Amino acid sequence: MLMGGALIALTASPALAQTAPANDAAVTAPVADTQAATPAAAPEEQGAGIGDIVVTATRRETNLQKTPISISVLSAQGIADRHVLSLFNLADGSIPSLRVATFEARQSALTIGIRGIVPYDQNQTARDGGVGVYIDGVALGKTQGLNSALFDIERIEVLKGPQGTLFGRNTEGGALSLVSKAPTGVFGGRVSAGIGNYGSRTTDLHLDLPSFYNISLKFDGVYQHQDPTVKNPLQGSTGWNYYDRKGGRAAARWQPIDGFTADFAYDYAKDENSPNYSQLLNYNPGNLPVGSYTSAAGVLGTSLFLPGTNTACGGTVTVAQAAAGRVGCVAPKAPLVGVHPERQTVADVGVPQQPSVDITHGFSANLKYKVAPWIELRSITAWRGVKTDQWDNSGGPERSSFSPFVANTANPTALNTTGTFSRYSLSFLKQNQFSQEFQAVGSVPQFDYVVGAYYYTEQASEYAATPLTNQWNSTGTAYTVRSPIPGNSSAITGANSGYQRYDASCNNTLATTVPQFANSCQFITRASAATDHNYSVFGNLTFSPEALGNVLHVTAGGRWTKDDRHGSLYVVNNAAQAFTFKNSISRFDPMFNIAFDATSDIHLYAKYATGFRAGGANDRSLQFNAFGPESVKSYEIGAKADFWNHRARFNVAGYIMDRSNTQFDFDYFDTNGSSPTNGSHIEQTTNAGNSKIRGIEADLTVKPIPELTLTGSYAYTYWKAPSAVNPLTPGAPAQQLYIVYTPTNAASASLDYVMPIRVGDASVRLHLDGNYASSQYSFQLENTKTDASFVMNGRLALADIAVSDHNKVTVSVWARNLLDTTYVYRRSSANSVPVQNYSATGALVSTSYGGILGDYGNFNPPRTYGFELSAKF
Repeated sequence: MLMGGALIALTASPALAQTAPANDAAVTAPVADTQAATPAAAPEEQGAGIGDIVVTATRRETNLQKTPISISVLSAQGIADRHVLSLFNLADGSIPSLRVATFEARQSALTIGIRGIVPYDQNQTARDGGVGVYIDGVALGKTQGLNSALFDIERIEVLKGPQGTLFGRNTEGGALSLVSKAPTGVFGGRVSAGIGNYGSRTTDLHLDLPSFYNISLKFDGVYQHQDPTVKNPLQGSTGWNYYDRKGGRAAARWQPIDGFTADFAYDYAKDENSPNYSQLLNYNPGNLPVGSYTSAAGVLGTSLFLPGTNTACGGTVTVAQAAAGRVGCVAPKAPLVGVHPERQTVADVGVPQQPSVDITHGFSANLKYKVAPWIELRSITAWRGVKTDQWDNSGGPERSSFSPFVANTANPTALNTTGTFSRYSLSFLKQNQFSQEFQAVGSVPQFDYVVGAYYYTEQASEYAATPLTNQWNSTGTAYTVRSPIPGNSSAITGANSGYQRYDASCNNTLATTVPQFANSCQFITRASAATDHNYSVFGNLTFSPEALGNVLHVTAGGRWTKDDRHGSLYVVNNAAQAFTFKNSISRFDPMFNIAFDATSDIHLYAKYATGFRAGGANDRSLQFNAFGPESVKSYEIGAKADFWNHRARFNVAGYIMDRSNTQFDFDYFDTNGSSPTNGSHIEQTTNAGNSKIRGIEADLTVKPIPELTLTGSYAYTYWKAPSAVNPLTPGAPAQQLYIVYTPTNAASASLDYVMPIRVGDASVRLHLDGNYASSQYSFQLENTKTDASFVMNGRLALADIAVSDHNKVTVSVWARNLLDTTYVYRRSSANSVPVQNYSATGALVSTSYGGILGDYGNFNPPRTYGFELSAKF
């Protein structure tokens, strides 16, 4: 239940943005400060109409309604009302066209998509996403670390559709731009602290110091904690859906002369988290016979028999064996493992799980100099680094079929790996990047322009291991936990791999050729490194002919890009290798836009744009095989209208996107004894063909009375993906491919109500929002959909209670997933069906039944709620 008091959004345009009063025009100067704050209107200043929203999507501040592209904006007030602590909180669908999900089940790396451009596995050294993420104009090169705590964010802009001209590569779906609040030069700040269920606690401090010698300083500190929502029975191990985030940011603004502004910032964040838990949703959904590991003679082994007989079944059944009568069967389910179609709060089996640790930090210098009324020069210089230690044991026994421990009576002291289970997915990545951008922005009579040049380089390295941490007894009624350190001088192998990173007792023979793995206790499945250099020049010119009354705006732009990437996969299955790749392309991305001001309140536009997602290489592939870029051509029309004396606003856009050379991932379990990846799950990325994406987006905001704002947003997305043959199994039939995390229908609605209580600026504020998404695919190769979802959030506050002339206090209660809705947001049926194996000529060779268990899935977070106290000074 909601009670108490919290700030309400005065925002609420369909874009969810904080607004200025309707009678105050938005800043539309040709040269504008991209970090300028948009302060909230005080309650008594709120007019009857919907205010204007300022955005910087065109590299200058413009009125959202007059900006001829589809944009959604979430303001600082909207962030607070929805209790958005990190980007993963946007996975509830607050902005219908923006889709956010975990990669695998991991909080440490997010999948972000817009308009059906959603990457599947870009969580590697030489891969990129199709939606660019920016902090204060600086592109983030990797998805690792995206879920760190948000600092003092002024607004989040979601730019929909290709942004290849002004933002460059990897924005074929759009861009997600986070804009931080800049120093004000006036002493003040705010501090808040809160507590909630699941042991949650938060605190943040934001301090502005008075300007001195034309220098303004601002400091931000954030701490966020939540205990696991699914408990781990193994004592000393972390449960699942846990986080502990902390970080700080220091910013300085220097304005020594009129027209010159220099913004400097440094931020550091540390995020400790555990993945979401993977549950077994059903068992043997194909109703195949269930075999027994015990023969008719009562002998326990590792092969399956039809119960009560000596007739072998299951495993890998050849065509000849099937013709001779061998039937397919599945392994029995371990008694300790339950089927859980509803959310679990305690895992069936305890497994080693320690928090993943993500560290992000960076420095930026943003310089602006207004040389003359018609031109401003800008420079954005930035360095950023990411370090991620991934520890993911979310599957336990829920993602692998049962196999018993079978005693080795002939050699009882020998290493015995029968019955091992629970794959601990470990990854250790480091990345650093440097970027430099120059811009010239300005206006002359009838023309607005932006020209610039950009350079970006990054170095990334990663290694991974996948040890099995647990071992069943002979009946599946008990288990032991394997040691993180093998504990003897035997060489590290796939069979005895530990999961501790290093120990003096560990003998890893890989060290003789790759010294970094001396005394590593892990069997290194892969290690890779990649370097990227990107160069581009761009320009944008808008012509508004005076002869037509400045109601027609014709924009043409383009960006030339050269992208050079190379790398090496230097370890595969704990053996040194020399697999390399090199990928170099250059291309030009044009943009044309025609906008027409039908009236002062109705604006129409049509836009053509292209964008691309860079090529690279998949380090899970056989030999670091390279793939090329994919590209998009987009055709969009839209209308933006204010009516009912600015008490209602309706924006609509329709688009057609044709994607060429679509990057799709194919996987395969390698059983070739002469292959360097023998015994490994491998993944090959290929440019599989063309995709079609079509959609409509509509946003409505109504403010019938000054105290009440209602919003509704809707996104319809249609897509058609190609079918293609798995390059790893060339004889197999073509597979239909799927675009992930793209619901056909998505919608959100919100209510914001402000009731002044006639005591200074104090008010009671209520916010409610509801977010819906239809079912969707979560794996590119599986015809299995997730659940549809509906999530409500709410906040109630007694806001801005004056405790002195300059100090105000707000008390609030909040709830996320207010109705405690439960749904599966990621579901796989890969372990529910047999795998058919084909020859190079397309003939069926065999059918494998060994991995069949059932569907597994990950659930959305449960209801969370809490109390917060904040003070402004």
